[in-house]
Amino acid sequence: MQTDTTPNAGIQRSLRQCLSNAAFLLYQQGHVLETITIPFRGLDSRALRQLREASQEWHACQRVLESSEAAVYNEQGRFVLTAMGRELLFDMFGQGAADCA
Repeated sequence: MQTDTTPNAGIQRSLRQCLSNAAFLLYQQGHVLETITIPFRGLDSRALRQLREASQEWHACQRVLESSEAAVYNEQGRFVLTAMGRELLFDMFGQGAADCA
């Protein structure tokens, strides 16, 4: 079995792990994937603070999502996935995991 050791492969693995962790943490805190996959929704500062307080992993995942440009703050200042982040998430969990056109 050949292993891809390019820098992009490592970043993509890290990003996929963060998306998986983020989905789990969202569900634990009573959110659904649509919270971050629909561009006009997103997590407000209160929800982000609650996620950080509930899990030490959230802050690191949020940094990875932002630095890889898989997530940004929308016009309302809410944390959402970019088109690339949504595509990767849907690739991992399926389009039906978060009904978003």
